[in-house]
Amino acid sequence: MAESGAGPHEGRHELRPVSKHRSNVVFAILAAVLLGVLGIAIATQVRSTVAGDSLDSARPADLLVVLDNLNRREAALRQEVSDLEDSLATLQRSGSTVAALAEAQARLMALSIQVGTAPAIGPGVTMTLTDPAGGVGSEVMLDLIQELRAAGAEAIQIAGSTGEPIRIGVNSWVTGRGGALELDSVKISAPYTVSAIGDPPTLAAALNIPGGVFDNVSRNGGSFSLEQSQQVTISALRQLNPRQYAQPGN
Repeated sequence: MAESGAGPHEGRHELRPVSKHRSNVVFAILAAVLLGVLGIAIATQVRSTVAGDSLDSARPADLLVVLDNLNRREAALRQEVSDLEDSLATLQRSGSTVAALAEAQARLMALSIQVGTAPAIGPGVTMTLTDPAGGVGSEVMLDLIQELRAAGAEAIQIAGSTGEPIRIGVNSWVTGRGGALELDSVKISAPYTVSAIGDPPTLAAALNIPGGVFDNVSRNGGSFSLEQSQQVTISALRQLNPRQYAQPGN
């Protein structure tokens, strides 16, 4: 089941992709600085070579001063190049970390929608089931949920005539006779409103197959209506129970 998630509003939750443009600009600037520093070093060496003739007549003490200055300048340039290379490597590692974090957040969002802890919005179907004769029992509702899941529904919620909608999760269950259904320990009564996010034509076709869910509803004295839409909102949330036995594996 797919959901929109982390910090949901009853609308679309989108993770903004990591800005590669910004990282590329930073890398380009650092590369340009590195080239500039190396250029300065080369130019300094060239100027020193060209000026060599004029130094032939200089005193030994003056030559020692010039040599010392050149050595200091060379050491400073090497250190600057080293520092810039370290900064570039850090930024590159940071870029990989940001990408990994974005991927992890996207995966968390998908899993949150699947287990029902985040709201979702997207194309899907909304249907209403009536049960005036009290013949639509838990087996029909269970078939409805299973058919939607098999048809690729990524998020489902069911509401009775009163009360809040109930989000269907991996451990949802339904019991009771027609007119007295209980869904995840909550009693619900007809008419039932079922919303599901997925490919609308596929979901509708799955429920309308001969001998399928809607045929069972009709045979048990109920009726149904179904609407396909490009925007179905699933707002109900589930609470995660702390795990009791399972532990992460290697």
